[in-house]
Amino acid sequence: MHGPTPPLPLPTDRLRFAMPPMHESVEDERRHRKERLAGALRIFGRAGFEDGVSGHITARDPEFTDCFWVNPFGMPFKHVTVGDLVLANQDGQVVEGRYHVNQAAFTVHTQVHAARPDVVAVAHCHSVHGRALAALGDLIDPITQESCAFYEDLALYDAYTGVTVDAEEGRRIAAALGSRKALVLRNHGLLTVGDSVDAAAWWFLSLDRSCQVQLLAKAAGRPVLIDHKLAVATREQLGGDLVAWINYQPLWQDISRSEPDLLS
Repeated sequence: MHGPTPPLPLPTDRLRFAMPPMHESVEDERRHRKERLAGALRIFGRAGFEDGVSGHITARDPEFTDCFWVNPFGMPFKHVTVGDLVLANQDGQVVEGRYHVNQAAFTVHTQVHAARPDVVAVAHCHSVHGRALAALGDLIDPITQESCAFYEDLALYDAYTGVTVDAEEGRRIAAALGSRKALVLRNHGLLTVGDSVDAAAWWFLSLDRSCQVQLLAKAAGRPVLIDHKLAVATREQLGGDLVAWINYQPLWQDISRSEPDLLS
């Protein structure tokens, strides 16, 4: 006696798999970047990355590529909407919006954007675990699958020059970042970049978690390192901006569905 016939597998072209969208106009692309920027700021607020007025995410405008959308100075991350975002030029002058920008922090972002035309978004915050690692002047060791994404793709800016940042300091920070996706600013915090807002935000979230894991592991004992060859192979699998974009989508779906007012 035969049992019921098992169901046939569905054709893969009938299954949904999100990929970065293609935009029909620069206006559509601008709106998309602004929506993702507002969402990322709220996610960072939920994660506790905000510290007073410190912390920024910038997104390059798709048309005016030397201008950048950024969160308003002094507004809580958790309250930012698309309509609140500010567009500033490379000199930090507001060209669209109703609020000021943090000039010192914006200078760093503009210099990174200038040095990296491939970068759409830059994220920098004074997160707790990021600052703890930065205070040690350490980089991330290849001790987990996630930390391998930063293996040989993370640099240290081995200096601290205070709060005031001028263009030359921003250029030194950009030079330290080089072609990598992330930077530890000694005694300061973390900075990540990506070819989308989603990627830059994901790298920051993942890097901060990797800092937390490393600090916990080293406090508990002696972490076992993943060997160089496997660490490189894992980075090649997981360290690209497309993978970061894909990893970020559950966060975007959650924030956009639970807090749809961010789109206003």
